[in-house]
Amino acid sequence: MGPESTGEVAVAQLLAAARAGDGTAFSRLVAPLRDELRAHCYRMLGSVHDAEDAVQDTLDRAWRALDRFEDRSVRAWLYRIATNRALTLLARRGRRELPTDFAGRDVPAVEAVWLEPYPDRLMAWSTELDPEARAIARESTELAFVAALQHLPPRQRAVLLLRDVLGYAAGETADLLDTTVAAVNSALQRARRIVADRAPSVSQQRILAELGDAALREVARRYAAAWESGDVDAIVAMLTEDARYSMPPLIAWYEGHEQIRGFLADAAGRRRWRFRPARANGQLAFGTYLWNDAASAYLPAGLDLLVLRGQRVAEVVSFLDARLPAFQLPDRLPVGAGGSDDFAGRPGL
Repeated sequence: MGPESTGEVAVAQLLAAARAGDGTAFSRLVAPLRDELRAHCYRMLGSVHDAEDAVQDTLDRAWRALDRFEDRSVRAWLYRIATNRALTLLARRGRRELPTDFAGRDVPAVEAVWLEPYPDRLMAWSTELDPEARAIARESTELAFVAALQHLPPRQRAVLLLRDVLGYAAGETADLLDTTVAAVNSALQRARRIVADRAPSVSQQRILAELGDAALREVARRYAAAWESGDVDAIVAMLTEDARYSMPPLIAWYEGHEQIRGFLADAAGRRRWRFRPARANGQLAFGTYLWNDAASAYLPAGLDLLVLRGQRVAEVVSFLDARLPAFQLPDRLPVGAGGSDDFAGRPGL
């Protein structure tokens, strides 16, 4: 009996035990799928917190409905529940956005619902995939791709993810969504056109791979050093001419060297910063810390997610409300904390 057959037998045994009321067996049955379900729900919902809630609800519903489970694939069954749960949530709320989504549009009268960053540590499950599937999994959590997804109607979003990211056939997707193959194919064509217009043609995964670890560490060191020394000219010199800078939950955002320089004159030039390397959405990121006299320490100021174009920065999205411990970063830095010179050799870069 080969490894695949052995695995199938183990799943069948766990499923039988779970159906008999064994909660531990059910937990073992679904545990290998929990992280990838979370990533799927994040792509659908644009929020780590909403994704966690959707996955927990999915598993609760699956446990309660286990006696009605007839599909041969537990994975497909859970994706069916998770996708439909996400669609229900999306029907109740507006899409999540970035400040740059309001370019050419009126600023909303009510507070916008913002896209959230996704910690790379939650993608550890993807290392077990083959190289092609791993690349697709990583690229599909990049911020620009997830932001583009938010501009799709919910069912188009689901079809695109099930077909192009998860690799389900048209018939399987139609079954998961209780629709027809014709409807799936039509939705997929429309969704691909919209995403192609909004997502970059070259992924950050490809750019980071082409840079290599040493060059990436040097870009990170230079960028952090420029901020920590308050060198506005050095920061601007690292930006592309059409660079954009936004800071959700603030609506305002900046584009091009002149606008960004004006913003940085106060933000970087008159304050004391420390940057720590991080990874979120498969991209270069920094936890940022601002000196606080009352605390006599550097306190969290946000998570900066960078879009690189070669060795230059094309976009910065600074998530001011991000909780840095979720990205394996400390909640404060002491007065003697080292600066950007200790980036070499740090994990994650």
